Order: sequence, then C-alpha cells, then structure tokens
Amino acid sequence: MRVTYRRKSTGLHALPRPVAVVVGGGGVLGAAHVGIGHALEQRGFVPDLIIGTSVGALNGAVAAAHPGEAAPWLNRVWTHVRRREVFPLGYLPSRAGICSDRGLRTLIARAGLPPRIEQLKVPFTAVAMDLATGAQALLDHGDLESALLASAAIPGVLPPVNRDGRTLVDGGMIAYVPVLAALQSGAASVVVLVTGPESRPLRPAVPPRRAAAVAARARLLLWHHQIERDLHEVSRRIPTVVLPTGIEDWPAPWDFGHSQRLINTASLAAGRFLDELRISGPGLYRADGPSATSAGPGQVRTASVSGSLSGVGR
Repeated sequence: MRVTYRRKSTGLHALPRPVAVVVGGGGVLGAAHVGIGHALEQRGFVPDLIIGTSVGALNGAVAAAHPGEAAPWLNRVWTHVRRREVFPLGYLPSRAGICSDRGLRTLIARAGLPPRIEQLKVPFTAVAMDLATGAQALLDHGDLESALLASAAIPGVLPPVNRDGRTLVDGGMIAYVPVLAALQSGAASVVVLVTGPESRPLRPAVPPRRAAAVAARARLLLWHHQIERDLHEVSRRIPTVVLPTGIEDWPAPWDFGHSQRLINTASLAAGRFLDELRISGPGLYRADGPSATSAGPGQVRTASVSGSLSGVGR
C-alpha cells in the first residue's frame, strides 16, 4: 500500500489509516495513560485498533469499549483504587503467586466490559507471554476477562492464566510496549502510550550494591532497551508517535496515592505535544529534546514541551 504525505501535515488526523493505539505496561503508573487518553479524546481522536500489555490491556479494553468517552470512567477508577484492592495478599488460589487475582477480577467487572473481545467497539488485542515457550501471545478473540488477567499476570505476584491450552503470564515480559504487534496487525501508523522511568532517556548511574537495587536497575535497563529497540524498528516503516507524560517524579510501583497527579500531568503534557505535532512520513515522533517537530523521512523527530509539568495536580 502506497501512502502519500502532505509536507508537515498537522496532528494525529494526518496519520495514515489504520492507526493503532499501543498501550504499554507499568502497573500503578498506568494512571498516566488516563491523562493521555483524555488529551486524545479532547481532540476528537478515535483509533482503528488498540493493542495493550498488562495494565495497558485493561485501560485499552475500556477505551475500546467506550471510544471517545473512556477517560472520565478511567479517571474515577484510578483515583479511587487502592493497592490492597488490586494486590490482595492471601486467599491464594494456588502457589503460583503471592497475591490472588480476585481484586483484578473485581476491577474488570466494574468496567462494564462485554464478555468477548469481538464485542468491543474498537478492534482490540491483549498481549501476554506463553510461559512454556516464551512466545508472544496475541489475544484478539474469545473471552475478554481471561485475556486481561493473562496480560497482567505478573510472574510470581499474580497467578498465570490457562487459556486455550497455554499457560500465560504478563505480556510485559516480552513486549512491554507492543508496537511490533501493531505492525503485525497491519497498522499504517501507531500512537504509543508508554509510562515510567523505562520510557525516558537513561542517565549513567553508579552501579548499586544492595540486592533489591541491583534487581531494579537491571529490570529498568532491560525494559528500556526493549522499548527503544522495538520503537526504532517500527518507526523505520511507519509513523510512530510517542506521547509524553511530562512526569519527572514517578511513584513506587505499588503506590496508588499519586494517580490524580499522574493523570493531570500527562493530560497537559500530551495535549501540548499534540497541538504542535507535524507528520511528514515514517519516523519516530516524540518529545525528548529541544528540536523541531519534523525532520527528513525515516529520521527521529522530536518536539519540545515547554515548562516543567511534574508538579501539576499535586
């Protein structure tokens, strides 16, 4: 398929169709997805398909069920949910996780979602990992609840999900930001919602010495390099827009008390970026420097977002 671009076409509406929204993982940091979604809805943007990993699968499914009006519902959920509701200790269904998935099941039930993926208004795929083979599992049909549980089944924390003869766990293990799945699904352009320190340029750091800090640093590096590798591979072929959150100070992964700040900050940062966005062909469009919003075909495009946004909503 040949796509024709007008020079420096304005905004998301200039992206070639079909446009996929890709929603990455991040646990509690997924509150920032809500703010970005609000900015998209304010500008009348509705994608042609949505692909999500882990918490991004849950947020993405709600967006697919309520296109153009998901942000208010998600805002209510994220500003009221507490850690013990999502990660309740005890009541173990097996020895496969330290937490039961009953809290996550309750959260899914409150979303007013249809029972099957095919009944969502926007085509949707949840990404999980096959625990037997390590292969990516793209769940785009069948039971919706089990697909969301599988995509969010953090190994060792939440129990794996048996679905269609496979044992599935959190898709973030193999596709923290599933842009390759979007390309595989036939997207002509992608809009990426990614959260957390993994999504930012990494600064050199003195190697930590304590066990927990060593593990956290290694995990950060692993996910960061996976994200960057996949973004650059996809952006060589199609326009790839990475929406900023504007967040400098990320909370701990289990701290739900910062949700409103994350939502407000991300909404403002993403909105500013979208209002300045110019599309001129395949490439990586993101706000990670002071450059202009466009460059030659196939290059990385960057856009500046003026001001410090990290304090909004405190």
